[in-house]
Amino acid sequence: MKRNLIYVLMILSTIFSCSERKVSTAEIQESEEISDDSLMNLVQYRTFQYFWDGAEPTSGLARERFHVDGEYPQNDKNVVTSGGGGFGVMAILVGIERGFITREQGLERLEKIVNFLENADSFHGVWPHWWNGETGEVKPFSKKDDGGDLVETSFMVTGLLTVRQYFRDGNESEQALAERIDKLWRAVEFDWHTKGGEDILYWHWSPNHGWDMNFGVNGYNECQIMYILAASSPTHSVPASVYHKGWNRDGDIKNDPNHEAYGYHLALKHNGAEKYGGPLFWAHYSYVGLDPRGLKDQYADYWEHNTNHTLINRAWCVENPLGYKGYGPESWGLTASYSVKGYAGHAPGENRDRGVITPTAALSSFPYTPEYSIEAMRHWYENLGDKLFGEYGFYDAFSETEDWFPQRYLAIDQGPIVVMMENYRSGLLWDLFMSSPEVKEGLKKLEMESPHL
Repeated sequence: MKRNLIYVLMILSTIFSCSERKVSTAEIQESEEISDDSLMNLVQYRTFQYFWDGAEPTSGLARERFHVDGEYPQNDKNVVTSGGGGFGVMAILVGIERGFITREQGLERLEKIVNFLENADSFHGVWPHWWNGETGEVKPFSKKDDGGDLVETSFMVTGLLTVRQYFRDGNESEQALAERIDKLWRAVEFDWHTKGGEDILYWHWSPNHGWDMNFGVNGYNECQIMYILAASSPTHSVPASVYHKGWNRDGDIKNDPNHEAYGYHLALKHNGAEKYGGPLFWAHYSYVGLDPRGLKDQYADYWEHNTNHTLINRAWCVENPLGYKGYGPESWGLTASYSVKGYAGHAPGENRDRGVITPTAALSSFPYTPEYSIEAMRHWYENLGDKLFGEYGFYDAFSETEDWFPQRYLAIDQGPIVVMMENYRSGLLWDLFMSSPEVKEGLKKLEMESPHL
C-alpha cells in the first residue's frame, strides 16, 4: 500500500520542526515513495510514542503491554515493566535528540520515572519484573517470582546509566537527576545474587520464597549485560570468576569452531538452540548500550557473533522450510513475542518456528543488517500498511499463514526498535553507555576488548 505523500510530509514536517537534526521536506523525494531516511524517522517517532504518550501516567514508565482493542484479560493495563522501562528511558533520549520532544520535557519525564523507582518496591536494590504503575507495588511475574529480578533490573540500569551520562554535565537540575540515578545504581546488590559467593549469578530472589526459583544464569542468551554490570558495580561487584565460570560455563560456552548454519559461524553455544541460534532478542537486549562493535574476549567477537546470528535467522526465513505464507527476503525475523496462541520464543527450527514474524527482530537488527532491515521495514510499511503499522509503530507480531494481525504492543519489543535504530544511525546510546567509567573498568576486569577502552 502506498502512502499519501502530502500526509507523510505534513507528519514529518511537524515532527522535526524543533529538532537540531531538522528534516526538511525537500529531503523527501517528489514521488509516492517515502525515502528510507524519512521512513526511519517516521518509524522511530511512532515507536517512541509508545514510551511517551502511551506511558502509564502515574509512574511515567512504559506499560508492559498496550492493546488497541482495550481488552486486557489479566487486568494489567496499568502494569509497568522494569526491563521494557529501561529501554524506554533510552528511547526518551532518542526523542530529545531527534526533536520529538524538548530536552526540558524529557528531563521532566525522567525525573518522574526516577522518583517512582526511588519509592517503588525493590529487594536488595533489585527491582521486580513488574510493578503496579499506580502504587509501585510488585506484581508477581509468576507464583514465586514476586521479588527481585536481576536480569530485568540490568536492562533498567543500562538505561539509567545512559541517562546519567547524558545529563551529568548539564544544568543544575540535570546534574541532580544524574546524582539520583547514581544512587540507584550503587544500591543494586549484584553480589547478593551470587547466593553467598557462588561463581554464578541467580536471576531471582524473593522475600517470601528466598532462592526457590534457583535459576542460575549461564550463557548464551540475553543476559550478558547482567554479568558485565555486576563486574562493573562500584559498591556490590562480583569477581571476574563469576563471569568466566558462571556465564561462560568455564569455557564450555564456546561452540565447535567448525559449526555453521547457512554458511555462518556461531562462536557461542546458544542455550537450547545450538544449531541455528536462539530468538533474535538475544542479539539486542544486552547490546542496546553495550557496544558490540569491536567488543571481544577469549570467547567471541561479539559483533561478528551477533551479525551471524541475525543472518542465520533471516536465512531460515528466506529458505522457509516449513512453507509459511509471507516469509521471504523482505519479511523475516523470529524472536520472542505474542504468538497466535499466547506468547512464544520464536526461532529457527522445526519446533521453534510457528509462522509468526515479529517486526522488532529485523528492525532492532539495523546495526547488523541495515540493508536487509530496511527492505523488511519498507515492505511491511508499503505492502501491509495499516494492518501492521499503527499509532505506536509496527504491531508486535503477525502471521500471514493464519491471517493474524493483532493490534497489540509489548514494551520489551518496541524499546529496542527505537534504540537500536538510533545506534545504527548515530551510535548515540552506545557512546553514552560506554562512556561510563565503571563500565570501562568492568570490561577491563573481565579482560574484554573494546574501542571505547
